[in-house]
Amino acid sequence: MEEIFGKIKNYMELIKVEHTVFALPFALTAALIAAKGIPSLYQLFWISVALFGARTAAMSLNRAIDAEIDAKNPRTANRHIPRGIVKRTEAYVLAVLGFAVMVYSAYKLNKLAFELSPLAIFILTLYSFTKRFTALCHIVLGIAVALAPLGAWIAIRGTFDLTGILLFISVAFWIAGFDIIYALQDVEFDRREGIYSIPSKLGEDRALLLSKLFHLITLLGLISVGLMEDLGLLYYLGILISAVFMVKEHLIVSRDRSKIGYAFFNLNGYISLTVFFFTLADFLWRKSWHF
Repeated sequence: MEEIFGKIKNYMELIKVEHTVFALPFALTAALIAAKGIPSLYQLFWISVALFGARTAAMSLNRAIDAEIDAKNPRTANRHIPRGIVKRTEAYVLAVLGFAVMVYSAYKLNKLAFELSPLAIFILTLYSFTKRFTALCHIVLGIAVALAPLGAWIAIRGTFDLTGILLFISVAFWIAGFDIIYALQDVEFDRREGIYSIPSKLGEDRALLLSKLFHLITLLGLISVGLMEDLGLLYYLGILISAVFMVKEHLIVSRDRSKIGYAFFNLNGYISLTVFFFTLADFLWRKSWHF
């Protein structure tokens, strides 16, 4: 039994389950806005299961595909596959299981979600190869993660809507923006090994400027979502607080590259959670006052 729990722990660490804090809150935010309130427990359950399956598959696949690159990079050489803690074949099996869970969850939600699941599998798989041929890999990652709110929107509405697409774009640029920041840690390694990234292609200063532009697009997109869906003041307060976190992130990274890890995980986690909780509070507040 101890060995089984040890394996599960290793798998959870492999897929960085704590990084679900980036995608899940935005998926739930999309579900709230799409439902114009609290979705059913059935919908929330299958949206969450679908997201967990997709993340498990994407991260397992990424770790397996990048195993050789990770082994060469001092920053990533301690990951589970290079160290032999998790076998590469185990990661591939996890990926297959994760995709199966995602597809089944999509089937339980609605027809359109199920029909689009192969496209999601393609995009989630594609990301792991993009750093080998394009510096736009950060944008592809953004698109892959932004499938979470778009998928949640489709799960609730069963259709494509402009608001859902705006949420998708907003999250895609948010993810791409902070992934550019994260890639600053590997600029020299990427150049030496021929790995594509925006910092290694444009230089650190231009990359940070582009990251700021991406995050500005995110904020404008989220404001547009609020205007289109007639959301209340609490929603906009959440966006304002998130903007403060984004500014803090860029200030920290500009002054001290050693704090990229803190800026990457903590502040971006705060952003996604803030948007979700303030959107939820906005719906609950207006419902209590019958707005």
